[in-house]
Amino acid sequence: MQAMVLDAPGRPLRPAVLPTPRPGAGQVLLRVRSCGICRTDLHVVDGELPMPKLPLVPGHQVVGTVTAGGEGAARFRVGDRVGLAWLGWTCGECRACREGRENLCERARFTGYQLDGGFAEYVVADERFCYPVPEGYPDLQAAPLLCAGLIGYRCLQHAGPAGRLGLYGFGAAAHIVVQVARHRGQRVFAFVRSGDEAGRLFALEMGAEWAGDSLGPAPEPLDAAIIFAPAGELVPAALRAVRPGGVVVCGGIHMSDIPSFPYELLWGERSLRSVANLTRRDGEEFLALAPEVPVRTHVEVYPLEQAGMALERLRGGRVRGAAVLVPS
Repeated sequence: MQAMVLDAPGRPLRPAVLPTPRPGAGQVLLRVRSCGICRTDLHVVDGELPMPKLPLVPGHQVVGTVTAGGEGAARFRVGDRVGLAWLGWTCGECRACREGRENLCERARFTGYQLDGGFAEYVVADERFCYPVPEGYPDLQAAPLLCAGLIGYRCLQHAGPAGRLGLYGFGAAAHIVVQVARHRGQRVFAFVRSGDEAGRLFALEMGAEWAGDSLGPAPEPLDAAIIFAPAGELVPAALRAVRPGGVVVCGGIHMSDIPSFPYELLWGERSLRSVANLTRRDGEEFLALAPEVPVRTHVEVYPLEQAGMALERLRGGRVRGAAVLVPS
């Protein structure tokens, strides 16, 4: 099969021909139909996440067709269209798993990080961590739901019933979250980099009622804010923007250092918390909700061999919505 391979952090992805993987016990083999590109893929490729499997096939927003099943795999039939996300395996035995917090599993393994992912023509996956893809979503539009959508949904849940919601960084996740929030009757304020007129207009197009400088003041006090951009300086800015009792949720898996800030920004019972990974329940809930909204994803499409170019566009903030790879 054709694949894009990371040999070492910091190196460009390498096109390669690899043996098509065989599904083991409880696994399915998926023919990849599309694979979304996520900022987490950048963190893996750039070495900001430690100790990836090497060599590695990145990619964790996979839409694929089941072509075979390993021993005991019976959840899906050959020909079913399924999605594969970041959480690829958990132990089911540690304290976090027993408490229903499998996103914090001590031995979790993640797709496109410790497990080969979807920047390829085929990928194997534990069938327990695959999801039926909702009808009505073409392959390209479905792929961003599997991480941008899922992590955005988990962030939204932790932000609570915020009547006035701020979104810092308007990319793949935020352009989905704004649709869900508006569906719930929430008002959304988008914060983008100074001078990013394209991002500002995109946020307004997707339903934000205001969009402006991420380091500037909010037009009115926020009840909650979600930070998707991996920029630590946004934490004090968001705390400054939320009212007393408000919450700031950091949705990224990696962020630059948070600068020091005066205690008064946190005082007033404001909360600051992170969101780590996701659970299968998040996936099931969001993929049931998405057609009700209905969520519509905006994608830029790239052939598999242009994965490096797509990552570079994402790194430079030049992707409108989400980038998606398609095997040749």
